[in-house]
Amino acid sequence: MKITLNQNPSFPETEVIINCPQADEDILHLVAMLRIHQKKLVGILDGERRLLDVKDVLYADTVDKHTFLYTGEAVYECSLRLYELEEGLRDLDFFRIGRSTIVNFYRIQSIRPELGGRLLLKVDNGEQLYVSRQYAANIKEKLREVERGILR
Repeated sequence: MKITLNQNPSFPETEVIINCPQADEDILHLVAMLRIHQKKLVGILDGERRLLDVKDVLYADTVDKHTFLYTGEAVYECSLRLYELEEGLRDLDFFRIGRSTIVNFYRIQSIRPELGGRLLLKVDNGEQLYVSRQYAANIKEKLREVERGILR
């Protein structure tokens, strides 16, 4: 893959153009990773609605029918239901890890196997999250994809 970066102060905005013979899985993933920097979510903190960059969200969970977005700095309430967030963020590598939690794969620092087929994740702010057996295979598969990508 050839990568070229052209910098010029006269450019009115940043534009990314990908020229390829065919949009394979790697190219589509690259496009998704670029789009994550443009996506926003609305979080509520202290009665104020705030725009959050999706890339800053570590994970989201539901408690008592309320959905919360966790960043490194704060916890925001979100008006969307967890399944709506999951559907909207799936292409940006957010994964369900339990009945009431989704996690941003790229904000995971470490993954450790636990008893009973569960996994223990540590995210960027140091919090630890458990992945239930039911969802552990998805995280393991993504980890294998990342490893294969590095070895190519």
